[in-house]
Amino acid sequence: MGYFAVSFALGISARNAGMNSVQSFVMSLTMVASAGQFAAINLIAAGAGIFEMITTSVIVNLRYFLMSCSLTQKLDPKSSPLHRFLLAYCMTDEIFGLSVSVDGFLDPRYTYGITAVSVTGWCAGTVLGVLMGNILPAWASNALGVAMYGMFLAIIIPPAKKNHFIGGLVAVSMLASWLFSVIPGLDDISSGFRVIILTIVIAGIAAALRPREEVEESAEKGEVN
Repeated sequence: MGYFAVSFALGISARNAGMNSVQSFVMSLTMVASAGQFAAINLIAAGAGIFEMITTSVIVNLRYFLMSCSLTQKLDPKSSPLHRFLLAYCMTDEIFGLSVSVDGFLDPRYTYGITAVSVTGWCAGTVLGVLMGNILPAWASNALGVAMYGMFLAIIIPPAKKNHFIGGLVAVSMLASWLFSVIPGLDDISSGFRVIILTIVIAGIAAALRPREEVEESAEKGEVN
């Protein structure tokens, strides 16, 4: 439902940019990235060139490279290259958050299940947004956008409650992200690079302060009885 709500607003933006339901559906099915798609739609509306659109989309979506690198560490070393290839399609902020939180090795089918439900809602919302247009009042459209924040909270709060260190990292990350948006010079950095910088710095500091013991990792993966 969170994906449906946000993609409905995306569909409205796509319609205003002159895109039809088929074009919007294909974009949502192949990209599955809210920030990337909104950026692409704005460029389409502005009549930007293909190279500019591709470059912007890559920069905005750069954070998924880091997520993919992290998620590969959750897979069984014997996992086939096909699974690793397919999981790249499944990479969104929310799906990554749920998948990486699984104890022990990640069964790719778990992520496939999440993706099937999420992408269905994402594509359906986009198409309905194009077909229905701006028939919803402004307050209803704004309310739909809140669903995505609720979904983020549902992912973040459980691990934060179990581990206060993780909760502190979440708070620090939110503060750092806000500072990047208000400090002159830093606010010019694109959202994609901003996420990468904060992820590397904060995750690196956290790993140095709280390294995971090899024995603990082996036990989680069933290598130690």
